[in-house]
Amino acid sequence: MPEWFEKKTFGSMPDEAARRWGDREALCFEGQRWSFTQFQEEVKRTAKALIRLGVQPGDNVSLWVTNRPEWLFFFFALAKIGAVTVPINTRFRTDDLEYVVWQSDSTTLITVDRSGPVDYLEMVLQLCPEIASGNPDNLNPRKCPELKRVLVLGETPYSGTHRWADVMREAPMVSDAAAEERDQRVDPDGTALIMYTSGTTGFPKGVMHCHNILRQIGDMASRLGITPKDVTLMYLPLFHVFGLVAGPLMLVESGARMVLTTLFEPGEALRLIQEEEVTLIHGFDTHFGALIGHPDCEKTDRGSLRTGLLGAGMASSELVARQSQQILCPTVSLWGMTEVGGAGNTGFLDSPEDDRCRTSGNPLPGWEQKVIDPGTGEELPFGTVGELCARGYGLMQGYYKKPEETANAIDSDGWLHSGDVSTMREDGTIRFMGRYKDLLKVGGENVDPAEVEEFLLGHPAIDQAQVVGVPDARLSEVACACVVLKPGQQASNEDLVSFCRGRLASFKIPRHTVVMDEFPMTSSGKVQKFLLRDMAVAELELLDPTTMETS
Repeated sequence: MPEWFEKKTFGSMPDEAARRWGDREALCFEGQRWSFTQFQEEVKRTAKALIRLGVQPGDNVSLWVTNRPEWLFFFFALAKIGAVTVPINTRFRTDDLEYVVWQSDSTTLITVDRSGPVDYLEMVLQLCPEIASGNPDNLNPRKCPELKRVLVLGETPYSGTHRWADVMREAPMVSDAAAEERDQRVDPDGTALIMYTSGTTGFPKGVMHCHNILRQIGDMASRLGITPKDVTLMYLPLFHVFGLVAGPLMLVESGARMVLTTLFEPGEALRLIQEEEVTLIHGFDTHFGALIGHPDCEKTDRGSLRTGLLGAGMASSELVARQSQQILCPTVSLWGMTEVGGAGNTGFLDSPEDDRCRTSGNPLPGWEQKVIDPGTGEELPFGTVGELCARGYGLMQGYYKKPEETANAIDSDGWLHSGDVSTMREDGTIRFMGRYKDLLKVGGENVDPAEVEEFLLGHPAIDQAQVVGVPDARLSEVACACVVLKPGQQASNEDLVSFCRGRLASFKIPRHTVVMDEFPMTSSGKVQKFLLRDMAVAELELLDPTTMETS
């Protein structure tokens, strides 16, 4: 029996795109431009170079690289030779990096030597200093024993590592036939991607996906009416599932040209919208709000903008969503998470404004959703607040080497329990309203309080630590450290920030610190985090954007 949708591989998509769109422009980055044919050629050269380097089918390869064209070439090339891409957040620092490279069993780490003020290679050497004097083809450092090689993008050669320019020069030594043989052996149902996302256990979890989420990309393109005439401005980080799905995968699926930037800078984004005649922009209220609020917005020609994906639903995002309809373009709402391969829901181009600004879309074809009582597991009537559950072809294969966490997330009937507080209308429209889990959402990035709490307990002055989310005008929510100090000790917020800087990703570092004598507790001895949050908001005299009043 044939499959009910065509199964493809990530690695085959640049070839298909080149056949369909050839000399049309595919990618623009800082004035450099690639046609779809040139894009395909770069992917093939990269694949051959990686084969020559020794990357084997099934190898997990960590990709710790900022937004740049090579990120795309590596991603598709790794898929083409049967390796598994492990994107790493470029805001991670040494502790986060160590955990992901170690837990993923990565055999290869690809990174840049530096980007702007950030010295990535220095952090790698801090983590594994023996690399500098090791065999570049068989490193096996103590903290990451499976790691065989480090590949560096940069002008300077570094001892114990491979310089990418040198590796690429050896690509012609791999024949077309050998590269094609590797490509043909790739199983579309095999794992191709492990994306790390914070969880409730205190450590990131590696979400495994096969190539089937390509079906999702096609359905999204159809619902948004994306064609080769469109131009996507991609400032979202490619290591994030939103950026990967709406960027590289949508590029090769739809033929829409992509304008890539290293970072999101609203002034630069507005300039590119006008100069490149951008039709699609995506992101969270953080991005749309920054574009609207920038002084160049009114004098920028925004007439080319057609639509964009905007994560909506929470009360705190509604004001920006409504402003976006008038100032930027009509948006399409969505709901998603890494575990569902990006977006499980999107709205429609003709959805009424209230739905674009106050709901989170409708399930894509092939997806089922329901809202349950998280305590009993019973499905709730329409309009009732509960936990959103989803199942479909794009559901993750599980968490890498975490069978217990996988079983807790996906029940025996294949339903993913998202932990998201939601309601559902009779027409299937979902509204995301928050999280049952304690995860914080800092400017679109998940932060697990337990992970930060464990780290803070390493500070010599701290006896107890709890982290809660408090309102922030720009990022919607930021981390606040509530701490009980050891007798005779002192610690300011500046002390904690200094303690965390360079070791935790910047979005995980608490923006506020509240010193307490004790935490509010339940009778069973658990910290009442909802009371702790209210106490922190009152202490800091912050305005709660969900109620527009001080808690």
